[in-house]
Amino acid sequence: MTRNGGRLRTIFRLGLKELASLRRDLAMLALIVYGFTVMIYIPASRGMLELRNGAVAVVDEDRSALSRQIVTALPQPYFLRPDPLPMDQVDGMLDAGRYAFVIDIPPRFQADFLAGRQPEIQVDVDATAMSQAGIGAGYIERIIREEAAGFGRNGVAPPAAGVNLAIRTLYNPNAQESWFVSVMVLINVVNLLSIITSGAALMRERERGTVEHLLTLPLGPFEIVCAKIWANGLVVVVAVGVSLTLVVGGVLGVPLAGSLPLFLAATALYLFTCTAIGIFLATVARSMPQLGLLCILVVFPITTLSGNTVPLDSMPEPIQRVMAFFASTHYVKIAQAVLYRGAGFSAVWPQFLIMIGIGALFFLLALARFRHTVARQVG
Repeated sequence: MTRNGGRLRTIFRLGLKELASLRRDLAMLALIVYGFTVMIYIPASRGMLELRNGAVAVVDEDRSALSRQIVTALPQPYFLRPDPLPMDQVDGMLDAGRYAFVIDIPPRFQADFLAGRQPEIQVDVDATAMSQAGIGAGYIERIIREEAAGFGRNGVAPPAAGVNLAIRTLYNPNAQESWFVSVMVLINVVNLLSIITSGAALMRERERGTVEHLLTLPLGPFEIVCAKIWANGLVVVVAVGVSLTLVVGGVLGVPLAGSLPLFLAATALYLFTCTAIGIFLATVARSMPQLGLLCILVVFPITTLSGNTVPLDSMPEPIQRVMAFFASTHYVKIAQAVLYRGAGFSAVWPQFLIMIGIGALFFLLALARFRHTVARQVG
């Protein structure tokens, strides 16, 4: 019992040394502050996935009450105020990227519509902005159908028979992008910084030769690895809590439905895996630039394929099976369940167990690799 207590005290003091070393690393501190503030605020507030201020031009060859009703129905801030455009300038304006959408209303559109001839409206879309183009084209189509149907009910044409569809949007009723993007970008920052901070801590000591100095003391690889994991993990957990409270919930005004302590507990468990990965990469790399390249190779797949941007069910089945062995996939599920849907521990405990198993595996791999590296240097 005394021996274990002494080992724990040693790990604690080594962790304090790591924190002191990080405090003197101004570049890393600046990266952490920037990552958990600016990198989250800009994507969440600027709108990457939803339509904002789409530039629209209208070629109104009918100049009827129905065509004017359709033009004025384009809502802001999704679309800018439509500009009138002559037909002979459509191709030039689209080539120049001046407008993302050009709506061409043909002559006698209202008369043909009231006569039941089903006239067509042409919408030219600049698909170089693919996300905005797809969403905006869908908005325009729905607006035109709704305005034409309303005009038909108030005019001569009979209303079309059909089924009324009632849609209820849960958890994010207004489909605000910032509610989704802010938390998912936060997870991306956790992936990046947790691996970099732990890996850079070990690589910095390898380059300065302080690892060999530590090994002259009554210390083993286990104590060194555990100290780096808890110290760097603690920094990221605190940064996540502050960022969720001040940036996500405060500045961006995102309502966090679930328990913040439960999510931070999941974050601490997830960081056990990420910091172990960072240490493993630091034993493979021979320099700090090489470590950065290896981090890119690891961070990019676990960030893009874990389900935080594209739903995991939309990916090919082989990728789903592979990503089930990565803790990032289960961490994203916990974040979405707890912060979006207000789920409790009873709903996410399977993901907790899986992350414990994956974390233990990566910890053992990092420890074995570090022991091998130390033995080779000493030998």
